[in-house]
Amino acid sequence: MSSIDPRAIIDPSAKLADGVEVGPWSIVGPDVEIGEGTVIGPHVVLKGPTRIGKHNRIYQFSSIGEDTPDLKYKGEPTRLVIGDHNVIREGVTIHRGTVQDRSETTLGDHNLIMAYAHIGHDSVIGNHCILVNNTALAGHVHVGDWAILSGYTLVHQYCHIGAHAFSGMGTAIGKDVPAFVTVFGSPAEARSMNFEGMRRRGFSDEVIHDLRRAYKIVYRQGLTVEEAIKELDELAGQHPEVELFRQSILNSARGITR
Repeated sequence: MSSIDPRAIIDPSAKLADGVEVGPWSIVGPDVEIGEGTVIGPHVVLKGPTRIGKHNRIYQFSSIGEDTPDLKYKGEPTRLVIGDHNVIREGVTIHRGTVQDRSETTLGDHNLIMAYAHIGHDSVIGNHCILVNNTALAGHVHVGDWAILSGYTLVHQYCHIGAHAFSGMGTAIGKDVPAFVTVFGSPAEARSMNFEGMRRRGFSDEVIHDLRRAYKIVYRQGLTVEEAIKELDELAGQHPEVELFRQSILNSARGITR
């Protein structure tokens, strides 16, 4: 059985699974689907088309699935898809996609989106990510698994943040951040790798050692990106983690933060 506060407004076309809770003064609009065990707090606005998975928790004053303010958007029926076991804190805004890109904004599983963060249209957030208070992602941003963006991080549209990357507070990111890399500053500069995060996630000493070597090849030897990629070839063949770092550089369309 779902638990719907009588002061909530639920559109007849919305689909709520068993165990969904909706708090007072929240609005669930048409074409919204909510999976079992998800808890919607008070004063939340959900617009569709939006699909929300299982066992999420969305706190008060969040606006989820709203139209994008992108001037290209002309009212097309785009989507927002949210996975399972996410925590979306107070005042978060997440916009749906645009037909000019993916037509969909996507949030994966087990993410923590902290207060007043913004996820722009057509963005893709992986799994186990943390967006700390007031982090703002412009449209078309991709964030890899386990990335952490500290408070007040700003990310320019079309930037890719690699898996396990880390940004310091107040960082302004205008280029791609390779996997595992730690960036600080405005504009962002690469400072190191997220070694502490790797240790917490059980990376072996050998893998961390080789990722440190890979970082020095790219950032400490004065090589061009093309030269560094060639230098990484042999090392990348020994560990998939180093190959992930290499591929995140190789696939960069905006250029990498250095």
